[in-house]
Amino acid sequence: MATVVGLLAALCAPGQAVAEPAPPPAAAAPAPVLSLVLDGGSLSLQDALAILDGRPVSAQLAPTARANMITTRAGALKALENQRVYGWNQALGPLKDRPLTPEQAEQFQRNVLRSHAAGVGEPLPDDVVRLVMILKANQMARGKVGVRPEVPQRLLDMVNAGVVPRMPQIGSLGTGDLQPQAAAGLAMIGENAPVRYQGVEGPASELLPKAGLPRDFTLQAGEALPIVSGSTVLAATLLHAVHRATVLADQAEGAFALFMEATRAERGSLDARTHKERHIPEEDAVAARLREMVAGSGWMTEEGRKRLDPANYEPRIQDAVSVRAAPHIMAGLRHELADAHRTLLREANSSTSNPLIFKRDEGPGYEFVMGGNWDGSIMGHLADTINAEIADIGVLSQELSGRLLSPRWSYGLPANLAGGTVGLNSGMVQVQTVAAALVPEMQVRAAPAGTLSRPVKDGQEDHNTMAMASVRHLHENLDRLEIVLAVQYLMAAQGIDLIAQKMAGLPLGAVTQGLHTEIRRYVTPLGDDRYLTPDLEKAIWLVRNGHLRPSVSSA
Repeated sequence: MATVVGLLAALCAPGQAVAEPAPPPAAAAPAPVLSLVLDGGSLSLQDALAILDGRPVSAQLAPTARANMITTRAGALKALENQRVYGWNQALGPLKDRPLTPEQAEQFQRNVLRSHAAGVGEPLPDDVVRLVMILKANQMARGKVGVRPEVPQRLLDMVNAGVVPRMPQIGSLGTGDLQPQAAAGLAMIGENAPVRYQGVEGPASELLPKAGLPRDFTLQAGEALPIVSGSTVLAATLLHAVHRATVLADQAEGAFALFMEATRAERGSLDARTHKERHIPEEDAVAARLREMVAGSGWMTEEGRKRLDPANYEPRIQDAVSVRAAPHIMAGLRHELADAHRTLLREANSSTSNPLIFKRDEGPGYEFVMGGNWDGSIMGHLADTINAEIADIGVLSQELSGRLLSPRWSYGLPANLAGGTVGLNSGMVQVQTVAAALVPEMQVRAAPAGTLSRPVKDGQEDHNTMAMASVRHLHENLDRLEIVLAVQYLMAAQGIDLIAQKMAGLPLGAVTQGLHTEIRRYVTPLGDDRYLTPDLEKAIWLVRNGHLRPSVSSA
């Protein structure tokens, strides 16, 4: 129980790391600066992921985007002479029918940011905020929201100088990301909203000048709404979750391969022919990677399966469902991640604000079109679906680690994976309980928030995607999955060590041997019972930092 409580306390404190092993002696060279020229249509996910990985950025608007924005801005101001437009010369939300005079425009921009910056909770990670600002600038560069090029350039200047607004996570209903983006907007115009610069947190009014930027920036008519409107925070936060989930999907496959070695599993479930017959590309790919991980294993052979009890050996025929179906189960997550990549690439290069301005198809000039392009339904439902897949991977991992405790289910491993005298030593039974404790939490958090819409704002916003709740739940379950996979890795490695003498002369697969070696660099095999929390914390650190990500050519 103490083990579970201690780990969950660390889990529930955002950003709190578990005890870290000593880092490798050689420090990695600084990553080169990522130079971006934003035109609104060519930002790649590769660049976005590099930003999430902390790579320094130098970003600017493309000259063509600047010219287009200047032209569109002039057309927007001309269109206001004959059109009532939400957020330009009309108020917002339930007050949308209240007109604004030109003299009120500047004050209205500040008021929009002040009134909408009402979020609370832990701030988004710095690298996610940097990506939000670059996505927002890229979307503005499309020239469909009517702002001056100076507006997105101000956001980019902050990124380039290393100034990061603190954007609270709680408040957005997925009907645009109003609260967190308003917080960034207040920092952008030089008010006292908090920012971080060179490791120091303080008001933007003080830290912007220290970063070499003008303190004040004045927004003109219609320029506050495009800052707060849209699903940019949702897109960046979901991409961060997808990035994390991809690393964990790789490590879930590695943990399964190590489990197969420990239980000397049948190879038939990995046969390329059966997976090809299902016509699911992601399933083919998972099975191919697993075949590569265990290639050359002498443990997963008839000879290997005989070693523990030659006198009573009978052919196994086939393994349990959790083993045979694992490539199918893990392919489900891969399928949804691929869908998310397609969606997020589209989001990064689209106009997601309201209203939008277009050149008239017939006749001269421009016109505003008011719609719902800020809606985050698709991304929210994707987050819910990925979360369901993550929870299922957690269930699978917990089931597999549970099998390792049972001599009958593991085909002869010592009970509880005890390293000394069984009974006198209780082994790893309580390590496995940590995973069992987290799986129900994962299942509860996997309930789809996207089905829980409720009306707000006097009925003007009567359908809300709740997409930010979906993404926050997904991140929480990714935190939990890191621990569940660490349990499986620790127990599979222990299972291998307990029977290694009987398997003498038979090699592990090349990739699985590498995974086992990496674990043993930090955690020694369990002999007689010892204090196990430090072992599990080290395993969690390995998973959280991607150290157990298998290296396979078919990745």
